[in-house]
Amino acid sequence: QVQLVESGGGLVQAGGSLNLSCVVSRSIFSMSTVAWYRQGPGKERELVARISRSGVTNVADSVKGRCTIFRENAQNTVYLQVNSLKPEDTAVYYCFAHLILGDRDYWGQGTQVTVSS
Repeated sequence: QVQLVESGGGLVQAGGSLNLSCVVSRSIFSMSTVAWYRQGPGKERELVARISRSGVTNVADSVKGRCTIFRENAQNTVYLQVNSLKPEDTAVYYCFAHLILGDRDYWGQGTQVTVSS
């Protein structure tokens, strides 16, 4: 079993920055991927950014150039930073992890981010 605990959401003004963290209850190296997804009002859940076990990162086109995903291995924590926020970044942001052993997916409870114009 893996627990993912997100924090850092809230109300942010447009143009501001978002800093989220996801603490993974097991070694981060036991995951093939840790990622951030988001689901805006009336929208499907979409990938924002991911980081692989080897440290390779991918960022969605919708946030490219203003988004960074990185991790602190010793803390088993993955961070998401998004700058120059827009109202369309408003969403519930979810942490996701794929556990290698057992080939299972896990989701955090989600954290609400609201960008005011």
